[in-house]
Amino acid sequence: MGCSGRLLGPVGGRRASLLLTMILFFTYFFYCLPGPCEPLPPALLLPPPAALPDGAAPTAAGDTAPALGGGSRRFPQAIIVGVKKGGTRALLEFLRVHPGVRAVGAEPHFFDRCYEKGLRWYRSLMPRTLEGQITMEKTPSYFVTKEAPRRIYNMSRDTKLIVVVRNPVTRAISDYTQTLSKNPTIPSFQDLAFKNISTGLIDTSWSAVRIGIYAKHLDNWLQYFPLSKFLFVSGERLVSDPAGEMGRVQDFLGLKRVVTDKHFYFNQTKGFPCLKKPEGSSKPRCLGKSKGRPHPKIEGQVVQRLQEFYRPFNMKFYQMTGQDFGWD
Repeated sequence: MGCSGRLLGPVGGRRASLLLTMILFFTYFFYCLPGPCEPLPPALLLPPPAALPDGAAPTAAGDTAPALGGGSRRFPQAIIVGVKKGGTRALLEFLRVHPGVRAVGAEPHFFDRCYEKGLRWYRSLMPRTLEGQITMEKTPSYFVTKEAPRRIYNMSRDTKLIVVVRNPVTRAISDYTQTLSKNPTIPSFQDLAFKNISTGLIDTSWSAVRIGIYAKHLDNWLQYFPLSKFLFVSGERLVSDPAGEMGRVQDFLGLKRVVTDKHFYFNQTKGFPCLKKPEGSSKPRCLGKSKGRPHPKIEGQVVQRLQEFYRPFNMKFYQMTGQDFGWD
């Protein structure tokens, strides 16, 4: 019955049905699309491919999602998995200059924080790529996340893994500097780094210290991936010789060496290499203000004690990777 108490005729019924459909459609858009990690992109409003169960490896037919406008959304063939404050952002920005690389700008944090969203959601975050291009992402916290190696292996055991490492003492101080800039009231570096300063006992529960025990974290990854799937990039050489280190990265990814020394210049103010002005741009590309912050002064004895603490772990890491990073 209508508001007037009469049955709706054929035309009125069709209009009411159309109105109801429109109301439901807009209600869906406003209340159903947001998710806890990232808003889902418009591409997901198209009929989706068959869902992949979480933890299941994609099949040959399920690892790409055709998208309008050319190209497909693919799972990443290479991931920068670590480490925080090692130089991962610089590496990603340098790689994005290469025409054969397409990368997600923001850190997806899928394999550590958003895994419950599922592989289809993860793939929807990837940029469209053409045949022959490599899809990449970077989330440095993966390297220290216990579940990340197994989850990435279940997605694809052929994934190439890049780890940017840096002197763990310098890395810890840089980590602290970043936290201090966000929260100036935190305790001193010395108070956080030591359980007991008089005995020199290091607090390995503090994440800034724990991240730098690279050998321990690598042990976990080697349970799933052989060493041949890894490339360990020196954060120090990425600053002192970006073209040389980028040559190694491009070789590892099977790419032509397009990014060379002609792409870089050294910014004396920031103390970091920057990308020269791209064609059609008004200025060079340098990393943001959060990169290259001056570090707080740390007492020499604190630095020395941390160097002694890390030395055996560094030696083991050198042996495991077959590379001497020269931190000791």
